[in-house]
Amino acid sequence: MNLSLKGKNALVCGSTQGIGKAAAIQLASMGANVILVARNETSLQDALSELDNSMGQIHDYFTADFTEPGLLQAALQNYLSNNLPINILINNTGGPAGGPAHTAGIDAFRAAFEMHLICNQILVQGVMQGMIDTGYGRIINVISTSVKQPLENLGVSNTIRGAVANWSKTLANELGKFGITVNNVLPGATNTIRLQSIIQNKSQKSGLSVKEVEHEMQAEIPAGRFGEPEEIAAAIAFLASPAAAYINGINLPVDGGRTKSL
Repeated sequence: MNLSLKGKNALVCGSTQGIGKAAAIQLASMGANVILVARNETSLQDALSELDNSMGQIHDYFTADFTEPGLLQAALQNYLSNNLPINILINNTGGPAGGPAHTAGIDAFRAAFEMHLICNQILVQGVMQGMIDTGYGRIINVISTSVKQPLENLGVSNTIRGAVANWSKTLANELGKFGITVNNVLPGATNTIRLQSIIQNKSQKSGLSVKEVEHEMQAEIPAGRFGEPEEIAAAIAFLASPAAAYINGINLPVDGGRTKSL
């Protein structure tokens, strides 16, 4: 099985913590040159120092704020004008704040749409021609199991994640003829800062302790535990590899079996 990414250039968004950072580390370990993208330059530099370079990989980073799509586009264009084409794009952005859909303000939906779908579109349009020219393209969107089964009290997230999933499937149909695959990885409850925040909010609203909330959430998962970022990263890395060339347009839950639908 060919899992080597030596000589491939991978752009990983949200790569200073959680799933994004774990994905960057995994892709680098498979030989990819990794370009990190996030807001905080100090955190980017710290993450860069953790990437494997034993196969001669050359890693890099640039800063971008996904609340400012125009600035992201400018930063991407500036990077691409001075560097080699991107072969692998990992779209990964922190999820919207929790709360019911019916009480969410219009601005919350608009901001989430821009951060996720619009920024993803900017990135795809920026790197797509390079993928076509080099004959290798992998676009992997880290979204949520909510595209299969909406999650309670995540109204804006459920809505926007669903939009990204359908955008992704449409791209898969359009770009497959160029040898570009477009797939979605759907993490379940994963040990990240976002999960900790969700647990804290549930604890405050329910009056239960953090441990009690954790036990309730884990009881819904057949595996009986939360996932680790490295486990999500493994699925991302496989889809980025040559071995996954014939996998296109799928939603892949990595959730310990929690999602009840097929």
